[in-house]
Amino acid sequence: MGKLANIWAFIGRHKYLVTVGIFLLIIGVLDENSLIRRIAHKREIHQLNTEIERYRKQYEEDSKMLKEITSNKEALEKVAREKYLMKKENEDIFIFEEDK
Repeated sequence: MGKLANIWAFIGRHKYLVTVGIFLLIIGVLDENSLIRRIAHKREIHQLNTEIERYRKQYEEDSKMLKEITSNKEALEKVAREKYLMKKENEDIFIFEEDK
């Protein structure tokens, strides 16, 4: 009974400190909307926003390329030669790769 009485006396003397500690424990770690989860969600939202921005830029570039290809035959030939390594008859292709 001595330990239980000491614990109860400590809680009685420091009831506000104990209450704040329990509150911080619940809010910081145990709650469904804890601070740890909020930080993880903010990080995930930031990563998804950067991914959205990257896809938006890629979409704009691809849309511009598509418009150029459909309207200009020389641009279509240029893309076919560069991306798909197509060639005209009696023509050789040399591919240079950079070491990464």
